[in-house]
Amino acid sequence: MVIQRWQSVLLLIAAVMMACFTFMSLGQVQLEFITLEFNTLGFNIVGETPEGMASGCFVRTWPLFVISVLSLILPLINVFLYRNLRRQKTVCLVELLVILTVCCSAGAYGYFAVPDYSVSWSSAIVAPVIAFVADLLAYRLICRDQRALRSADRIR
Repeated sequence: MVIQRWQSVLLLIAAVMMACFTFMSLGQVQLEFITLEFNTLGFNIVGETPEGMASGCFVRTWPLFVISVLSLILPLINVFLYRNLRRQKTVCLVELLVILTVCCSAGAYGYFAVPDYSVSWSSAIVAPVIAFVADLLAYRLICRDQRALRSADRIR
């Protein structure tokens, strides 16, 4: 007997929030002559560049992209682990740690990747916080289901 209801919805919300974070613009950095757009893949030059300046990508942030995609995939995998609640709880805890890592690395890249400038953040930066809360609530519901199954086994 397996009880799997709301935690699946919460895990899907966490996955959608991390997908928004991964593929949307996180902010912009206004330099003297150019504007840089910050996303999980890096800082890209936006618009026309003055004579002699390179266009394209200014700084790559591959580690942020990799852990962001990992934080997107883990809750999707976790939805299908409903038959093994212990493993589902473990994956939920790993997901919480990965989301914290995403938040810390995004903040570090935003404030330290371009010296003497900082990012003006967009609203997509709150997506990992929402995903963290949804994942934490899913963990609590998984624990509650595990307790309910244990008490039902005790009655038998």
